[in-house]
Amino acid sequence: MVKVLVAENKLDMTHMMGQFPDESHYDFLIEEDIDVYMPEIPGHPEMTYSEERIVLKFRKNYFSKEQQDAAYAGLREAAVETQNRGIAAGPRQGSLGNRQWVTEYEYEMLDQFLKPTENLFGEDPIEEVRKKYEGKKDGASNRARVWSIERVKKENFKFEDWVDAMKQLPPDEAKEKAEYVAEKLICMTTYANSVNSGIAGWFDRYPRIPYGRATSYTRDQFDKFKMAFPFLQSLSTGFKDLLPWRYENQMSAARKIDSGFLVPETPFTTITVNKTFRTACHFDAGDLNSGLSNLLTLSNNGNYSGCYLVAPEYRVAVNVRPGDLLLINNHEVMHGNTPIICHDEIAERISLVCYFREKMLELGSKEYEDTRFQFVEDRRLNKEHPENRPLWNGVSPGMWDSEEWYDYLRGKMGEEDLYKYHPEAQQSSSLEGFF
Repeated sequence: MVKVLVAENKLDMTHMMGQFPDESHYDFLIEEDIDVYMPEIPGHPEMTYSEERIVLKFRKNYFSKEQQDAAYAGLREAAVETQNRGIAAGPRQGSLGNRQWVTEYEYEMLDQFLKPTENLFGEDPIEEVRKKYEGKKDGASNRARVWSIERVKKENFKFEDWVDAMKQLPPDEAKEKAEYVAEKLICMTTYANSVNSGIAGWFDRYPRIPYGRATSYTRDQFDKFKMAFPFLQSLSTGFKDLLPWRYENQMSAARKIDSGFLVPETPFTTITVNKTFRTACHFDAGDLNSGLSNLLTLSNNGNYSGCYLVAPEYRVAVNVRPGDLLLINNHEVMHGNTPIICHDEIAERISLVCYFREKMLELGSKEYEDTRFQFVEDRRLNKEHPENRPLWNGVSPGMWDSEEWYDYLRGKMGEEDLYKYHPEAQQSSSLEGFF
């Protein structure tokens, strides 16, 4: 008999975002089959056990040893050192390799010059900031940016000396110099702590890479990636059996995209692979809201303990071990891990989050996305292209509405597909013929 737990209430745990949970953040540790639901909605008891109200479903020892071993071999190398996991990578402290975080103290001081404020009691606001952060100036800001190593070194920039110099200047001049520091000496790219994490499967477009594509791991190691298919297909079956409504929502979305962007016989486009990575509290983003994340663990020898998945809003934690199935509403449920303890030098804990990326619905066919990729590459490699410049990546504003792209797509896929994906091109051609 599967246990059922309906949470009594949902706590406001906003302060835990980006922080690591520990044993003080849960009252109930799940280690056996259970279904957990959100609190009952007053006046709507019929919704209590609805899939819309699910927190998680957990089943012990769901996967075979053979499936686990193949998935471990097929996916572990997708996890590489990265600094792009945001707040999930935990509080930012100290330095990021040889880069220095911009601290909250430094940001607040910069803000005093960018947007000067007056103290009601006539005190110096700069000295007030210094007093506020006395003894705690090293705390990295949640804005997650670092100082530019080269420019700071080249200009021999020392923050406290700079502040003292700015205090002597008229406000307008100090503001101008503060804008220079904010825009030129602080890197615009956001960073996170280094962790071992990566992505397998397929990904949607974004401005610098404006085409749907396989992740680099899937592209370069597809034969290895395929080793995980039986495991992922078994997961899909468990998803269908335990949460049929959410499964069908996800399958409905999956049927709308090219099957070349899916793990075969599953509704999964993308798998996040984490290696011995303790996540801080966060919500997942990018997954299909009406579907569900599926979280599983793998290991080479299982010789580790801890790393419970905690949902602090509901005061529960799950001891997810290799072979267990966890369906969890990561999109709506805050979650993070307790410390992980490896009991030998080679032990690894691989966690997988398998999901459908909602923005994949914006893609065309795989052939169309491949053609977009080739167009970008041809532009990038064309030294005679009028927009070519050093370090150009082949991308420029307005390129997907240009005659250059329309002609390229027409030549590669034909006029029918051109007008299918760009109906405005037909109007453009008609107007040209008219004039």
